[in-house]
Amino acid sequence: MKRVLSLLLLLPAIKLQAEAPPPGLTEYLGRPIAMTMHWKGAEWLMRRVREQEESPSMMRRELRVKPGMTLCDMGCGNGFHTLPLAEAVGDQGKIYAVDVQPEMISMLRENIAKKRLKNIEPINGLFHDPKLPPNSCDMILMVDVYHEFSHPVHMLTAMRSALKPDGQLVLVEFRSEDQTVPIKPEHKMSKEQIHKEMNANGFTLRREFDGLPWQHLMFFGKTQPPQAR
Repeated sequence: MKRVLSLLLLLPAIKLQAEAPPPGLTEYLGRPIAMTMHWKGAEWLMRRVREQEESPSMMRRELRVKPGMTLCDMGCGNGFHTLPLAEAVGDQGKIYAVDVQPEMISMLRENIAKKRLKNIEPINGLFHDPKLPPNSCDMILMVDVYHEFSHPVHMLTAMRSALKPDGQLVLVEFRSEDQTVPIKPEHKMSKEQIHKEMNANGFTLRREFDGLPWQHLMFFGKTQPPQAR
């Protein structure tokens, strides 16, 4: 009886150990991984000069979003892109808005309420798991966020599973090839590095847009799983 009681007492600890995330990386395929932007810097996402610096409205137009689509705004923050994308997909569409910081999700919920939008599902994801349903997304958008993933392989695997067969993984990353872009080096990526990491995880380039002032905009589709190639 004592042995049974001891095992029962151990169950919560065993469950916690099973759910513990794998250790995060500080480097991936030769690239230093940047620190996640803290939620206290959320106002920077809404800065007035962002349109001039990054042309986010042009970026969203180039996504070619259609009514009825299901999108994921990965690393959504307080909803700078989430809200206009929700309007673009319309009532028949849906936006999964994922962020690892609960404070960002709280700010997002407030902004959703102000706009009275009903087609956004906020998700407080994990560093290694975005908690997206499988085969659910037409597009997963990552704006200046992928380079901060501490578990890039886990996240790319999960997102690959969440994409529909013809779904697109979209990266927007500050150009490291351009020294005039006033962003810290660890928060930039080159096209060469993006291709290296995407190709290693079962994605291949479908199209790209080079018209943004500071950033790459690249669209990837699924290939055969990396282990099968």
